[in-house]
Amino acid sequence: MASFTLTDLQGMPSVDNTIGVIGGGQLALMLGEAAQTRGLTLAVQASNAEDPAASLAKDLVIAGSTDARATRELSTHCAGITFENEWVAVDALMPLERQGVQFTPSLASLVPLVNKLSQRRLLDDLLIPSPEWISLAELNPGSPSLPSGWTFPVMAKAAYGGYDGKGTRVVEDLNGLAQLLRNVDANEWLIEAWVSYEQELALVVSRDSKGRIRSLPLAETHQKNQVCDWVIAPAAVSQLVEATAYNIAASLLTKLSYVGVMTLEFFYGSSGLFVNEVAPRTHNSGHFSIEACSSSQFDQQLCIAAGLDVPNPDLIADGSLMVNLLGLNPESAEPLEERLAKLRSIEALHLHWYGKDEIPGRKLGHVTTLLKGHSAHERAETGQQMLQCIREIWPLPLNW
Repeated sequence: MASFTLTDLQGMPSVDNTIGVIGGGQLALMLGEAAQTRGLTLAVQASNAEDPAASLAKDLVIAGSTDARATRELSTHCAGITFENEWVAVDALMPLERQGVQFTPSLASLVPLVNKLSQRRLLDDLLIPSPEWISLAELNPGSPSLPSGWTFPVMAKAAYGGYDGKGTRVVEDLNGLAQLLRNVDANEWLIEAWVSYEQELALVVSRDSKGRIRSLPLAETHQKNQVCDWVIAPAAVSQLVEATAYNIAASLLTKLSYVGVMTLEFFYGSSGLFVNEVAPRTHNSGHFSIEACSSSQFDQQLCIAAGLDVPNPDLIADGSLMVNLLGLNPESAEPLEERLAKLRSIEALHLHWYGKDEIPGRKLGHVTTLLKGHSAHERAETGQQMLQCIREIWPLPLNW
């Protein structure tokens, strides 16, 4: 039987003013910070008391995110429950929803999104452009070959649990494909045809209980080793691309009767706009909204989950740059506190520190700065100067 511990950190909670969240990482931490500005509190289901969001929780249930028994306990301490990420046991939570526990998003709307295979089928059904794909199980393990017209390399993805490059593999040739088939459950993986693109884009959108859809500005993301390095918003694209991205998101939200926050990642190039992935949650690409928008992605999630009026997330600056801070090797890097002190000394930077131990490559925090400039070129120039300044203080991990 699963075990968990409930910790009452701040006295008896007011259930009506408390939102439950499954997951205790940095996304839940920033949701908790948004809750404080709204006079609300969080009850958190976290894997341990050292998780980032635990420090802001009014009540803390110590258990993994797939522990439905713990979620039942969580539900007694809040008015409704939302999610930090999609790695939850949706089927195990269904009885709770039938008994009246309010989940945001609903479990039915999560079902086709938490599995990349069903996510791809949904996109195909809606005629939403995405990379060509097949289930790995469709290949002959004894003599694997690519579908007609495909060429190497291809991208392999696990159906569940992938993030920041985890659960993905670049397959370079037939030997690599055969090795993949030997090492994984083919029913739980897919492969995608390689997509050539010029920009990676991301759009964070929300849909409230009345069906009204709102969106953050479309952002451009820059990856290093399949991990987000930095983000600039708004993206340097045409109004047509912005409108197309919004319309794709709106059609998906509406089809699922989705209530909550969702993020769509796109590839954009000469062949058009393709959906890379859909995340049914807040997202690293939307962190800039905390400073740069009138309502952040976390405020959107919180207001929807709490049944509050949802404000428009309007851009309140010309633009914004967000840079991730990844863990460095403490033996070769400048001491952590010295790096943090240097970042804090730059007035234009807003530092968000997650309170994690430093492990090379781990997301430890991020910094955001607002950009001036009416043209995308001006903002890009200023952003590159600031990025260089940040990376002189906090470089990327070695061997990246």
